[in-house]
Amino acid sequence: MLKVGVFGAGHLGKIHIKLLLELSDRFELVGFFDPSDEQAKIVAESYGIKRFDQEQELLDAVSCVDIVTPTVTHFELASRAIQSGKHVFIEKPVANSVEEAEELIRLAEKHGVIVQVGHVERFNPAFQKAQPFLDRPMFIETHRLAQFNPRGTDVPVVLDLMIHDIDIILSIVRSPVEQISASGVAVVSDSDDITNVRIEFQNGCVANLTSSRISLKNMRKSRFFQKDAYISVDFLSKEIEVVRMENVEGEADPLDIVLDLGEGKAKKRILFDKPEIDESNAIKEELEDFHGAIEEQRDPVVSLRDGVEALRVASLILEKLDQSKLLI
Repeated sequence: MLKVGVFGAGHLGKIHIKLLLELSDRFELVGFFDPSDEQAKIVAESYGIKRFDQEQELLDAVSCVDIVTPTVTHFELASRAIQSGKHVFIEKPVANSVEEAEELIRLAEKHGVIVQVGHVERFNPAFQKAQPFLDRPMFIETHRLAQFNPRGTDVPVVLDLMIHDIDIILSIVRSPVEQISASGVAVVSDSDDITNVRIEFQNGCVANLTSSRISLKNMRKSRFFQKDAYISVDFLSKEIEVVRMENVEGEADPLDIVLDLGEGKAKKRILFDKPEIDESNAIKEELEDFHGAIEEQRDPVVSLRDGVEALRVASLILEKLDQSKLLI
């Protein structure tokens, strides 16, 4: 059993604390640290766990840490934990800058610790069910829309919402980014609230991403187009739809939906599939993977390098957005 401490007792921190307590066969939750007395009192009383007054005291008492604090604090906390020989789970985005994130890679390699980044959508059961159907998609379209919530508006929507889809796309395409174009508008915040991005990869794949935190409805949907197939993944409702085409051999069944591509070309049978999705808790699964990576001394599903690459692309998008505003 791994002794773990949680840094941060805000909205997401409370969820992590609750799930770590449920994973009592894997983790012993030693306690938590949060600078807010009001927040800390609620958590300590609600969950019956110890609040540590000093960060270092908590670090000294555990073998791994779960960092669920504002992004600006990630680097300091993670670097201290790594240099203390502690394994680290850290929420997305991994750091406040690419330079900080790359330094965490150097420190983790030097001290031989496991670092996992909390890109939770990789553990979404709909995405996991869709993966066997994904085969070199060449056009990807994502929409991640959220109703307005003041929590999270301290960072651009690219780092708040879009970074989830950036990580998903990078995990599938596995090709260097060749070109990025982006536009965004700050409607109610000081930073962009709605952003549209086009990413072109060296292998020819194109991804079109839209994220908004001022929508009238919530949506988290991605569509993947590839040779003879279309896969739709709804991360919110946890559903997938798969439309595939296959050559018709001989006479088609009268009930089949057949696409006639013209003289001299094979007819295509259209197949529709909506696989059943097993219920699961994605945050719980990523914490279980963190435990497994430490115990088995392997890379987690979302490695530190994955988190750094997602941040790198997000940073390039932010640069493009800044450049577009200079032209106005």
